[in-house]
Amino acid sequence: MTRMTFQAAATMGQLQKRLDNIGNNIANSNTTGYKNRDANFSSLLSQQINTEPDPTNPAGRLTPDGLRVGSGAKLGHTNINFDQGSLQRTDRNLDVALLEDNHLFQVAVNENGEEEVRYTRAGNFYLTPLEDDQVMLVTSEGNPVLGQGGDPIVLANNMDDLKIEENGQINVTRDGVQMVEGELAVVEAVRPRLLEAAGNNLFRLSEQSLENYPLDEIINGVGFADVNMESGALEASNVDIGKQQTDMIETQRAYQFNARTISMHDQMKGLINQLR
Repeated sequence: MTRMTFQAAATMGQLQKRLDNIGNNIANSNTTGYKNRDANFSSLLSQQINTEPDPTNPAGRLTPDGLRVGSGAKLGHTNINFDQGSLQRTDRNLDVALLEDNHLFQVAVNENGEEEVRYTRAGNFYLTPLEDDQVMLVTSEGNPVLGQGGDPIVLANNMDDLKIEENGQINVTRDGVQMVEGELAVVEAVRPRLLEAAGNNLFRLSEQSLENYPLDEIINGVGFADVNMESGALEASNVDIGKQQTDMIETQRAYQFNARTISMHDQMKGLINQLR
């Protein structure tokens, strides 16, 4: 294989990853609180092929004579766009939407026997029964939602009504008496680009991020007075379908051009082999 084939093959593999990312965005265009992912490319190693100096070149030239040949492109990084999506009214007491950019709910996830705190923008919560006639506030995947203090929000089941207020407080009505029995813990992503997708519409802190930055420079708690939510509503995905379709066509064309490069190179080799 020649340099041309290596370059095209390497770029095609990375373009396939971008197509996978676009497909994931489109598939989650109706997912509550989903945040769009943008794939950015960077060039691979380039090589300078120098030639004999040409005396006809103008004096003062700084770059050497010859060609600069690249080795293709790679997917440099994927950025998560935390811009707020549109709000959709549901009038459901357990639905709540965050109104501030980079604000996140905290969720406890048990994976492979280890518990980890993860983050989400999705506010479609549910109640799951526990022992001793209690219920716990959970996400659509059944993961406990954390309250102030970092503990799951557990309530007694003998309630007449429950509502999440705009400041994150959970008001429970029993026998006509309304009381605050919990409060959602909200954090702010100070450096949102250091969060990585963890599946199921959740984000987490990568080990590399924690090695380079203190925790409070990545995630910071939000004070009670700064919490801003809308009850009875959900935040829709911020995916722009029109842009995703445009990006998909652009990526497919680039993939076709690189595939055509390999095909034309193969034809040229065939012509050379037929020379006598």
